[in-house]
Amino acid sequence: MAAGWLKERWQILREVTEDWIGGKSSFKWAAVALGVYLLLVFILGIYWSREPEEIAVEQPGSGPVVVGTATTNMLIAVSETLLDKPGGFLTNDITPPGLFLDNMPAWEYGVLIQVRDLTRALRESFSRSQSQSTEDAALAKAEPRFNFSNNSWAVPASESEYRDGIKYLKEYRDRLANVDDPQAQFYARADNLRYWLASVESRLGSLSQRLSASVGQRRLNTDLANDVAARQSTVAPDEMMVKTPWLLIDDIFYESRGGAWALIHFLRAVEHDFADVLANKNAQVSLRQIIRELEQTQQPIFSPMVLNGSGFGLLANHSLVMASYISRANAAIIDLRELLSKG
Repeated sequence: MAAGWLKERWQILREVTEDWIGGKSSFKWAAVALGVYLLLVFILGIYWSREPEEIAVEQPGSGPVVVGTATTNMLIAVSETLLDKPGGFLTNDITPPGLFLDNMPAWEYGVLIQVRDLTRALRESFSRSQSQSTEDAALAKAEPRFNFSNNSWAVPASESEYRDGIKYLKEYRDRLANVDDPQAQFYARADNLRYWLASVESRLGSLSQRLSASVGQRRLNTDLANDVAARQSTVAPDEMMVKTPWLLIDDIFYESRGGAWALIHFLRAVEHDFADVLANKNAQVSLRQIIRELEQTQQPIFSPMVLNGSGFGLLANHSLVMASYISRANAAIIDLRELLSKG
């Protein structure tokens, strides 16, 4: 009975469509055109979902090489890749296939968060000799550009704001090696590096918790642990159920993957600019181990979708695997910050 009802409705729809576009022949051509369009959208969506290749530290930028050149060049290169990869910046797309993609926009958001954090570190720490020193004018303009909303498609579009941010980063980079403009500086000091690593540690810790919550677990409230005088705004239960919604699991997975991709590049550049600092603290191996852990997050995904099996169940849980690598990298960053704090 249901099949007959559907057949009847299809016949009515077809007759109405034929009358509207002018006969059976036109209907067939319209159906073929629609099929070709959907196929092209599908193929284009697959192509746009490919993640960019790695960027070599020596590749981005040109001109004189001074302290800070590698980090600034890499920040510019990663930002440009975010905008110029196949499909461009997809998060704010309002037309197919970008409208229907969610993995790549989540990946883009992970990269964007790391770009924002490093730009802020450049403005507040790397480019300043002390807390009372004047901030660089170009970096003061670059940071708010990257903090613009990532889903604005017009007036202004997110891409235009981010390109303005890149323009100001290039202005700062070009002034770094200019002897006539000593105001533009990059201070490769242990305390500056610890400042940026603190934000990286916080980001990775959050991602690790969200990834681990894919299977759900009851957690004890440790918000006020180790401080008897601590207080919080509202009372929270002593035990709570933490679980990432099923529809958000793949978004968090790809956000983590994008953030790790950006961090790998930034840490390689930092290894170059802070070479003397790291050597003095005997911390080169520690930094390389962090990079090694993050590189594991970029392994090819052979499953057609991000699975959410239980911790020891029959199906894989890609979020828990990603959480393992992120947690190990985060633990190594904590150790590195401790090492840099020692004389």
